[in-house]
Formats: sequence, structure tokens, C-alpha cells
Amino acid sequence: MDTSSSIDRLFTIKPPVGRNLPVSMLVEMALARQEGVLSNTGALCCTTGNYTGRSPKDRFIVDEDSIRSQIAWGNVNKSISPETFDNLYQRALAYLETKEYFVFDGFAGADDKYSMPIRVINEYAWHNIFVQQLFIRPTIEQLEVHQPEFTMICTPGLTADPKTDGTNSEAYVILSLEKKVIILGGTEYAGEMKKSIFSVLNYLMPFREVLPMHCSANVGAEGDVALFFGLSGTGKTTLSADPERSLIGDDEHGWSGNGIFNFEGGCYAKCINLSEEKEPQIWNAIRFGTVIENVVLDKDSKAPDYNDNSLTENTRAGYPVNYIDNAIIPGLAGHPRVVVFLTADAFGVLPPISKLTKEQAMYHFLSGYTSKLAGTERGVTEPQVTFSTCFGEPFLPLSPAVYANMLGKRIDEHQAKVYLVNTGWSGGPYGVGKRMNLNYTRAMITATLNGELEKVSYQPDPVFGILIPEMVTGVPVEVLTPRNTWQDPEAYDNTARSLAKSFCQNFERFKDVSSDIRSAGPNIT
Repeated sequence: MDTSSSIDRLFTIKPPVGRNLPVSMLVEMALARQEGVLSNTGALCCTTGNYTGRSPKDRFIVDEDSIRSQIAWGNVNKSISPETFDNLYQRALAYLETKEYFVFDGFAGADDKYSMPIRVINEYAWHNIFVQQLFIRPTIEQLEVHQPEFTMICTPGLTADPKTDGTNSEAYVILSLEKKVIILGGTEYAGEMKKSIFSVLNYLMPFREVLPMHCSANVGAEGDVALFFGLSGTGKTTLSADPERSLIGDDEHGWSGNGIFNFEGGCYAKCINLSEEKEPQIWNAIRFGTVIENVVLDKDSKAPDYNDNSLTENTRAGYPVNYIDNAIIPGLAGHPRVVVFLTADAFGVLPPISKLTKEQAMYHFLSGYTSKLAGTERGVTEPQVTFSTCFGEPFLPLSPAVYANMLGKRIDEHQAKVYLVNTGWSGGPYGVGKRMNLNYTRAMITATLNGELEKVSYQPDPVFGILIPEMVTGVPVEVLTPRNTWQDPEAYDNTARSLAKSFCQNFERFKDVSSDIRSAGPNIT
């Protein structure tokens, strides 16, 4: 099947409403089509129906000859037949012949040496706004010669029938790495679009000696770059939006031989419980041109109520990165000096900050421990303990060892310092303790960046072995040692041992890891 000729045929039979239309025009169309309403700040507020988060069980990679041996098949990378893909692909094109639709041509990857030209075809005007704001927008000259390497077709109104289409539900996200086409249907959640492109880059970039990373990044006045790894809800966007540092990007980056570059041209921030006081940069970015998802508006004033989780905990705002005042355009910088692994520990036993040896860094990168937070994925209604390899397993088509080995090599080459930061619970598990104070977390991040934590003494955690600093400016000493924050120390000990066992059981799946890395895990004896 020649996908490019099929799309050319669609454009001939039913041309798009427009290609790379101005955002202001798309907003007008979205309002006229009743796809959303404007908030009092000018942001376009849309709801996404039954799907308010990603649907990982509905994501597939086409089992094609040219890529079959390269994919780490399993529960994450589920296969689907080429015949099933072709059927749904042709149905999507036929469906678009009956609809108005919109086209965006742009790029993924701020470094011209590694940039991937993409084309996105959207059924909804507001989805086309989203991709324009989240990916890299071309210049007029670039648009004139643009030839997409990957094409994504988004038809949320076209549902699948699991009985006849071979899917798991009405929703589907299918990547054909051979034909270089992504089809999405049956779900209106915009995050599926950005994560699909991220998955493609996670497949392609290692073959070009670039480490793709699920992390945010910023840089200080002296050119000191910091990375913040973590799954959704752990604080990547919040902690990288620092008024004292320049933002490179909030979610997805590549680490090449030249340094760091942003994969995206925008940010996709969680905004549940967002406050102007604690997160002023994100707060001020939610204005005209921004799309907010599943945020409840006041009936009369149209003011967003960021504390209202009646639709989902996973409320979102998508805006171009230049809406952050101190963002770097294009998103390029040097090699990182500091690497931070973020986790939201629902058990409340990991220290709020700890320093890692290289072996511990590799252990925790491969483990990727965190808690899935409510609403991030379909069916997740409260935090669930999970291990997501490389802090991004849902988006990694290749073996985790590929990404882990590349990170270890980069850390060695550039002598980066690695820290584990728990933005989850303190004083007890979820339901008993409280979420870590954001001001404390910011103070700890500052201490990693300004070199303070290179000058203090450390004590190893008796169970996890990671190194706890004896003091951090602006943080009460008792907060640094989790056991001191629990009313029942024995309950803490039992919970810590239980979590440590989970770490060890999870790590058993990594058969080809060196003994040095394996021994860097928790002590359960």
C-alpha cells in the first residue's frame, strides 16, 4: 500500500479546510463548530468525553517484516497485523472524505540535524490547534518545501469494532513504522497525538546515536543544563518552569553528541490544583492560543476552576513554549551537569531527595519507579504503584537496555551528577500522609543546581542505600528522613521493606545487568 498516494488522493477528492491555518482562525472555527468555549483568559476549553487520559491498552505497533526483530514486543508494545492496519487506514481516509478536516505540517526536533518533518491530519479544529502549539512550527520557507517523513491521521469520530477490527476497544492508536503512518481513532484525548510522535522518535533516534528521553530540561545563566526525568504528574513541567533559569522544554528531549534539544515546540502541563502563587509561569501561559482540556469553567464568569476534578484529575493545558517568558527558542543547549529522577512515591517511604552513585542511577533508571496518578490513564482513579523502565516505558519500542546503556555512557562522558527526588507523599502513604510541599521540593532542586549538595554530608538510607543529605537550605531537617515524618516508625519500616521487595522483584526481569548495578538496589535482608 502506497500511503503517500492514498493521502494525495484524499487531498484531491476532498481538500482540507486549510493547511497550517492561523491559530486565531482555528479558534474561530472551533467555537463555530461548538468544539469548545473560551475561558475568561482567552484559552480554548475543550472536553474529551470518555477518554480523559491515554489508553495504553489500545496502542499497537504493526508487525511488519522490516522492524519485527527490533521491537521489544510484550504488554507495552502490542502487535497488530498489517491487514488490520490497512483496513482501518482505508476507513479513516474514506471517513475524511465525508468530513471537514485540517492539516498541520511541521517538525519534531529542534536540532535541524535530527529534526523529523511530520504531517498531522485532524478531524477537529481544536486538535489542529493543539498540534500546532505542541510541535515545532515551520517558517514560510520551510513550509514551501516541507515533505513529511511521518504522517498522523486523527479521526476521533471514527470508532473501531473489536470483533471485526482486531482492537481492544472502540479506541485505537496504531503505529506503522514501515509505512511511516500513525492512525488514531475513537478517542478525543489530545495527549495521544504527542505521545505517538514521541514513540516514533524513541524508535528512530537511537539509530542516529541520539538518546530520546522522557524528561524536561532547563539551563542556568552559566550554561549549566539540568534534566528532569519522570512520568506524568511527577513534576517535570512544574519544576523545569523556573523563573531563574531558561526553559528548554517540559517533556521530551534528545541527547546527542552536541548536547540537549527539545523534541517539541510547546508544553502540555497538568493544571489540577494549579495556583498563580506556586506556578506563575504556567498560570500566565494559559491565555489565547492555549488549549485547556477537561477544566471546569465557572458558569457565569468562565473562570477556570483548577481545583475541580469532577471531569478528571488529568486536566491539561497545551501552549507554545514561547508562552513561557524565559524559554529558549529553538530549544537547544549543551550537555547536562545535573540529572534528576522524579518519582511520586505513593507509599511515602522514599526520601524527598537523595544522591545516587552511577550504579544506583542505572538501577533506578531501569526501575523507573513511580505511581500512576489518577486520570493519567484510562481507568486509573487513584495512585497505583508502578515500575516504568527509563521513566517512559509506555513509549519505548526498543529494548530498555538500549536507552539505559546510552544514558550510562552520557553520564560517564559528561560527569553528570544524578539525584532521586520524591515529589509524592510524606508522613505516610497516600490517604494518610500529605503530598510533598512544593516549596521544599523547589529548595531541594535549587540545592542540586547551585552545587550546595556537593558540599554537604550524606547518610545512606538503611533500606534503599541511596544517600540522604544531612541538610538542605530551606527544608526542615526532619523532612529529609522519611521515617522521622511518620507517627508510627514501625509502620514505616514495614512499608519500606515491602516497597524494597517490590523493587527487587521487578528488577528480576533484567537478566543481562551487571552485578554492580544489581547490587545497587535496596537491601531486603
